[in-house]
Order: sequence, then structure tokens, then C-alpha cells
Amino acid sequence: MEQYIRRCFQLARLGAGHVSPNPLVGAVLMHADRIIGEGWHRRYGEAHAEVNAVQAVAGADRHLIPHSTLFCNLEPCFHFGKTPPCVDLILKEKVSRVVVSNTDPNPLVAGQSIQKLRAAGVEVLAGILEAEGRYLNRAFFTWIEKKRPHIILKWAQSTDCYLGRQGERTAITGPLAQRLVHRRRSEADAILVGTTTALVDNPRLDNRLYFGKSPLRIALDFAGKIPPTAHLLDDSRLTWIIGPEHSETYRKTQFLAPPETAGWIPWLIEKLTQEKHAILLVEGGANVLQQFLEAGLWDEILRLENPQFLHRGVPAPALPKEAVLVETGRIGDDCFRVFLKRV
Repeated sequence: MEQYIRRCFQLARLGAGHVSPNPLVGAVLMHADRIIGEGWHRRYGEAHAEVNAVQAVAGADRHLIPHSTLFCNLEPCFHFGKTPPCVDLILKEKVSRVVVSNTDPNPLVAGQSIQKLRAAGVEVLAGILEAEGRYLNRAFFTWIEKKRPHIILKWAQSTDCYLGRQGERTAITGPLAQRLVHRRRSEADAILVGTTTALVDNPRLDNRLYFGKSPLRIALDFAGKIPPTAHLLDDSRLTWIIGPEHSETYRKTQFLAPPETAGWIPWLIEKLTQEKHAILLVEGGANVLQQFLEAGLWDEILRLENPQFLHRGVPAPALPKEAVLVETGRIGDDCFRVFLKRV
């Protein structure tokens, strides 16, 4: 049973970067230890995983659907959204057994699909690999339960805990770790940097080293210091600059003034929520990261570590006491660690 749920996890991950603010969902139809159909939620607003799994069943196997088990990492949807309820499709296809990992936390679902299936005589098992399923969809759970974006703080540090040298663009990690970061960018809806990072590093904040989309770019520029020649002002894609408007004409770049610079974080989080940007990746610099940490507004930390010593520079943030290590690994000469906030 667990192997099929894990297959759902694998399929669900294929939707990363394309389905937000919806959850990552994979589905497998299994008959007599043979997968007859599988699918995943490919893109926001398009068919859900259960629909794609049913449609993937070959004509010669369609008579097996009523005698099959549907595995899904998240409870099938109960409500009409951009697509019809998947629970009705399951009943229409007369699937006899459903196995899920997580109950959908969305109040529009919240166990109602499971109740409806059971009331119709469908055998339902829930809670299989529940912790792994929640970790997979941790951003979605944040979005629903906290009603705001899932906030990821990311930084790279040397062995002696420096982010880089003061006023100097400093490469900390190697190319493989940079590719990992760009993968995380492809999965995020928005990416944020402060003024100093924008000036010193002149970042593009794109996803040129991995596959998929590039996120919304956001830069703090309260004093209007970022020059028109900066990559962030190349108007190549949607960008938010938090600060005074420039005299140049832009099509994809918006200049936004927060109600007060001291309270810009809650204001930005509210605006991202309104615009349905459900995953925010904060890439620095040190001051911006520290402000999020001090405000307690973070859900995840991605910390990259390199064996080099810098001996001097900008100190890396200290891990908060609520940070719990959940994942670690090595990529090239670098190590990465993922921490979640203890609830």
C-alpha cells in the first residue's frame, strides 16, 4: 500500500512550480497489483490528478476501474472550483476503494469527500504516510491554515558562518548548489531581495539554471538607489520594486509604496496573499533575513554550507530555536540543510 502512495508523491512533485496555490497531487489506479492508470495535477486551473489517472486508463482496461483501488496523496476535492469535484468522478466511475495520505485542510473539503465516498459504500483508508504527505504539501498547508504564503528563508554561508565579504559579490557555493537554488526558485511564486543585495550582486533573480518558470521578482528600494541599468529593472518580466517610482517607462515593472517602511513585511505578505502568490523565497541579504526572523514570519529555512573560510565578512543569521532540521544532503562540495519551524 505504501509503495503506491509513494508513487503518488513522485507524480505529485512533477507539478511543482505549476499548480500553486493548489496542492501537489498524484493519483494511481491499481488493479490486482498492476497500475492501470496514473496522473498528476499538471497546471493550475487544469484537470486534477484523479481525472488524469482515469483518462490514462487504456480502453481495454476501463472495465477494471470499478474493481480497482484509487491511491491519492490528498483527499479528492469536494467542491466546484475551476474543475468539477473529483469525488463525483470517483462515484461515477464506481471505484470501489480509495486510499489517501492526507485529508484536505481546505474548509471546502476537510473530510467531506471521504464522508461522501463512505456513505456511498466506497471503502476509504486515510492517513497513509501522513507525515510525508504533509511535508510534500507543506506550502499548501501553510496557505490554507495560516492564510498567507509559505515563507522560505534561503542563504549560503561559509564554514566560519559568513554570507560574503562586505560590499563585495562573493560566490559561496558551487554550480551544483546554485542549480539546486534555481530549482527552488522554479517552485516559488515570488522571490525577494533587499537593496544591498540588489546593488552589490546585481542579481537577475531568474531560473536560468533549471527547468520551468521564473518567479515574480521583488526588491526593496525604499531610498530609490537601484539604478535603471540593474538587471532587476530590465523589464524582462513581472517585477515589484518596493520604493519610489522611476522616471523611465516600464511595462512589466511595478513600483509599490508600502504604508510605512517599518511595517513593510506584513504589508507585503498581505499583498502577496491577495495576488495568490502562495510561496515566497527570501534570498537576502542579511538585514532582510533578520527582519523576517525577528518578526517570526518564516516557515522554512534552506541553508547552504560551503567548506571554505572567509575569515571576515557579513555574518550569517543565527538559526532560531524553533528551527527543526528535517532534511540534509550533499551536492558537489556543498551541504544543504532544510529546517522547518516547530509548531
